[in-house]
Amino acid sequence: MHIVHAASELHPFSKTGGLADMVGALTQALARAGHQVDVVTPLYRGIRARHPGLKPAQWRFDIPLGSALVSGEFWKLEPEPNLTLWFVDQPEFFDRAGIYNERNVDYPDNAARFCFFAKAAVLLTRHLPNPVQVLQCHDWQAGLVPMLVREAHDSGKWHVAPKTLLTIHNLAYQGWFPAAAFGFTNLPSSWFYRESAEAYQQLNCLKAGLNLSDALSTVSPRYAREICTTEFGCGLDPLLRRREHELIGILNGVDYDEWNTIHNPALKHAYDVSHPAGKAANKAELQKELGLPIDAVVPLFTNITRLTDQKGADLQLAALEQVLATGEKLQFGLLGSGDPVLEAGYRALALLHPERIAVRIGFDPQLAHRLEAGADFYLMPSRFEPCGLNQLYSLRYGTIPVVRATGGLDDSVVDVRESAETATGIKFSEPTSEALAHAIRKAIALYAVPELHAHYRTNGMLADFSWERQARHYVSLYENLIHGA
Repeated sequence: MHIVHAASELHPFSKTGGLADMVGALTQALARAGHQVDVVTPLYRGIRARHPGLKPAQWRFDIPLGSALVSGEFWKLEPEPNLTLWFVDQPEFFDRAGIYNERNVDYPDNAARFCFFAKAAVLLTRHLPNPVQVLQCHDWQAGLVPMLVREAHDSGKWHVAPKTLLTIHNLAYQGWFPAAAFGFTNLPSSWFYRESAEAYQQLNCLKAGLNLSDALSTVSPRYAREICTTEFGCGLDPLLRRREHELIGILNGVDYDEWNTIHNPALKHAYDVSHPAGKAANKAELQKELGLPIDAVVPLFTNITRLTDQKGADLQLAALEQVLATGEKLQFGLLGSGDPVLEAGYRALALLHPERIAVRIGFDPQLAHRLEAGADFYLMPSRFEPCGLNQLYSLRYGTIPVVRATGGLDDSVVDVRESAETATGIKFSEPTSEALAHAIRKAIALYAVPELHAHYRTNGMLADFSWERQARHYVSLYENLIHGA
């Protein structure tokens, strides 16, 4: 099977979140399973310098973008058999300090930038030497691709067009622009209205893809159900309910080559489910690194996050304050950044409780591994979470996740109330600091029973969320899409 992925981020070349991890790992797993896979993504600043194997593909092109004609070219990398990466080089659009914004301010020309990217993705797919069966588009940045493919097919310019699959990583981000931005597509205005790229007299790139792709997917089964409701549908739930029979949720996987506890340069002590002693040693190392007292008896909680309402960072801050006020014995380490008010709140809590709370503002990939490996519990109090990855990393690292039962968190963590035999974590339902504080106290009580704590930990470390396994679900979806099942 020949599959093309169009994505605005691709690990390890560019990343702002889980989208990059998913596309990088899934395409690699598909290629290793014997499928021919091409990925098209923008050539952002710094990629060439960090990846010297990248070479010009000798493929220059001009793309109409409204009244302008914009030039670009493809650069190419073949990191392993069956996998080819194509980078769209257009310096005016992509050679910038950020991917979508700078200092939390979106680039004002994002509509033009990602319409150009969508057109380049379609151009590549049309002219690859071997016919493409499936073109998988990721999030709003590639949301115009299904419309461009449909128009090319309907107008007779593309007789055997691939099936299109739009994958929703986070429905909250939809690509809203003024209606005039539709002019960058160079399509007749009838496509704006008839095919419903329009929403409230504006262009909605994600809505265009939701309407015109041949199938829809998202990154966990529960999130697929949630986005069909008013609460989680972000205004698009009527459309999603209409296409509910064509929407499937497939949980993201984990790249266990990167997220492992045996051959990991970020960790001083190797360990696994059969040799768990190294985890305790990593905990002591982490406590020392964070400036916390080295104490095996006190449970250590960690969190690596964007400090935003979606991630429940405000709930977590309030819950920690509540638990600490009652004298409960715990330690907590945070790595993250975001809302300045929340950053200040966490810093203040650390100053008030220096032997209990450690805060690192920013992001450090190596420290992220140590926070996962050294912790006893990992907190994820998200208000919504399409999939989530850190709870999956935590399970493999023997760190028990404490999560809100939403989206992929609910799909991937087993609470004792669901199965005492296979329990891997602690869930709470209400998005309140009180509910989270209660869950933290349950974790503290669990830690006080070593045999039960070890039972949870062992179950989590044995769970299989490999991309090899999850990729098979995508292959089945592709086959059904191609054969019309």
